[in-house]
Amino acid sequence: MRFVNDNNALVCYLNGEMIRIESWGKDSLRIRSTMLGEFTNNEWALTEAPDVTSADIKVELEDHWVGDGTIDKKEIATITNGRIKAVVNFAGIITLYRDDKKFLREYFRMYDGTLSRESRCLKIVGREWKGVIGGTEYSLKLKFESNDGEKIFGMGQYQQPYMDLKGCCLELCQRNSQISVPFAVSSLGYGMLWNNPAVGQVTFGKNYTEWVAKSTRDMDYWVTVADSPKGIVENYTSVTGRAPMFPEDRMGLWQCKLRYRTQDEVLSIARKYKEEGIKIDQIVIDFFHWTYQGDWKFDTTYWPDPKAMVDELHEMGIKVIVSVWPSVDRRSENFEPMMEQGLLIRTERGAAQTYDYQGDCVEIDVFNPKTRQYVWDVCKKNYYDFGIDAFWLDNSEPDYGVYDFDNYRYIAGPAMVVSNMYPQMYSRVFYDEMAKLGKPVVNLLRCAWAGSQKYGNVVWSGDVPSTFEAFRDQLQCGLNMGLAGIPWWTTDIGGFMTDDVEDPNFRQLLIRWYQFAVYSAVLRMHGDRGPYNIPPLDDRDFGGGYLKTGYPNELWSYGEDNYKIMKKYYDIRIEMHDYIKSLYEEASKNGSPLIRAMFYEFPEDKKCWDLSDQYMFGSKYLVAPIFNLNQFEREVYLPEGSWKLTSTGEVFEGGCVVKVDAPIEYSPVFERV
Repeated sequence: MRFVNDNNALVCYLNGEMIRIESWGKDSLRIRSTMLGEFTNNEWALTEAPDVTSADIKVELEDHWVGDGTIDKKEIATITNGRIKAVVNFAGIITLYRDDKKFLREYFRMYDGTLSRESRCLKIVGREWKGVIGGTEYSLKLKFESNDGEKIFGMGQYQQPYMDLKGCCLELCQRNSQISVPFAVSSLGYGMLWNNPAVGQVTFGKNYTEWVAKSTRDMDYWVTVADSPKGIVENYTSVTGRAPMFPEDRMGLWQCKLRYRTQDEVLSIARKYKEEGIKIDQIVIDFFHWTYQGDWKFDTTYWPDPKAMVDELHEMGIKVIVSVWPSVDRRSENFEPMMEQGLLIRTERGAAQTYDYQGDCVEIDVFNPKTRQYVWDVCKKNYYDFGIDAFWLDNSEPDYGVYDFDNYRYIAGPAMVVSNMYPQMYSRVFYDEMAKLGKPVVNLLRCAWAGSQKYGNVVWSGDVPSTFEAFRDQLQCGLNMGLAGIPWWTTDIGGFMTDDVEDPNFRQLLIRWYQFAVYSAVLRMHGDRGPYNIPPLDDRDFGGGYLKTGYPNELWSYGEDNYKIMKKYYDIRIEMHDYIKSLYEEASKNGSPLIRAMFYEFPEDKKCWDLSDQYMFGSKYLVAPIFNLNQFEREVYLPEGSWKLTSTGEVFEGGCVVKVDAPIEYSPVFERV
């Protein structure tokens, strides 16, 4: 092993591998490695200039017992940045310390000529590089020793009941309702960003932790330490970016359904809300308002005057958001010019097709700056210039017909190497251009990656079922998304897929979900409401008239009793406006999410690290959703302090579990007093 101090970075050379460790922000280190002689120097998620930090680098001799019982001297190198330290020994093994206490050590089971624990004959190294046959990339496995008793959170959104990810194996790829944001927060006081958009997986095993990139050129990860999860997230967002300030005029109700089919229908809904005295901040125009996928324009048969529609909505104080998909149908007017210019995703084998819903489609290559400009120019002309305020960037994973990542290629390289970054680049088709125009950018996406928070992304949890089980999963999804740096997160109220809107069990679920959503970042009505027996508007096989629509999904659509409950909770949302504004300000200032795991606010309370069925809405409100059908009471853990039950005004002293009533009209919420 050869060690070099390269401009305040520790560089290590061993057996063709080059390792570079450097300070990167407060109490943080960036650690890279390559077998190719030089780094790609991609920033990936680390886009923000880190605080000025200087590293202390030392190369020293250390005693090692060898097989014959004698002592040998071996070089080790140390790099320290504030409270974090990395030590690289003579065999290239990296160990990380927080305040001189070890928290991560590479897993190593290779005979190294000493009597250390790692002197085994398994021939397992911490960093395993294997060349991808026929390419210049490598597959990479990075292993760490596991820490007993550790809890791990963050990592984005996975549709499962487990909030603590210790013991979980997570696929590092994007799918509908699965969002890979590879930043982990540990109960041991550190956070780790896997700064690599390659398709792979991570296993937080009991015996070891393993990160896998199936095809990459660099190993690249960033580690930080702090006293609390809040400090960890603050350090992380200081180098990956923070959400801009959320505009006040979109902190209320967003109205949506699958799908408003005509201009008149949108206007009639908006007028009805006005008559009811309910201010909606934004109305959403869903998919197939267009002619063909990839035309990115209104079907004038059913949307004859979009500008007049937008003007009337604006007069009512309502913003307008319109759905845009990345898929381009072969019948679209944009298909041939985009294909000729190389602006679409390429397939490595077989036909040029990446998506097959309602058409033979190829999706756009958002890594290509020419693609981003082309799509923006079309959408500006056909939407933005009419006054459309925001874009719903659906299918933003992208939603492949088959998730065979080894069959797709972007201008930036094989999908296996960069595909996890697709949703972030898709958002930048719109964010980069809209930001130049000086207005707040708030676009809705179904997927994200590390750093997406800085591009005006409201991320929702995808097309999840309308079940209490799915509802329960969404809470841990949102809490872990927040810990991964994504503060603007939301769901489809009531879930996306409903077979029967008349089902009283569904209506109970809808109310419980709505009560939860009031205490979340974005209050958004959406869903596909069956049964699917509403006839199409015409018999064409394209355009805005032929595709299905669901049943009504407005607040008044589910009976008078439910309407009263939803209206009451709407009023609660409006009354919290100033408080919600303060939470958005905090997210912009230090990265804190709006919905927070209990341990985020109470890191010293060990009980809070085990709770996943209640949460904090900011620092003031403790929210305990109802996750079961016909459940009308529940137990809630209250941390130390005084807590007022908002339904009755009764004050409880914390440090214990209390049981409270939860009639359908009320979901338990406690105010910190």
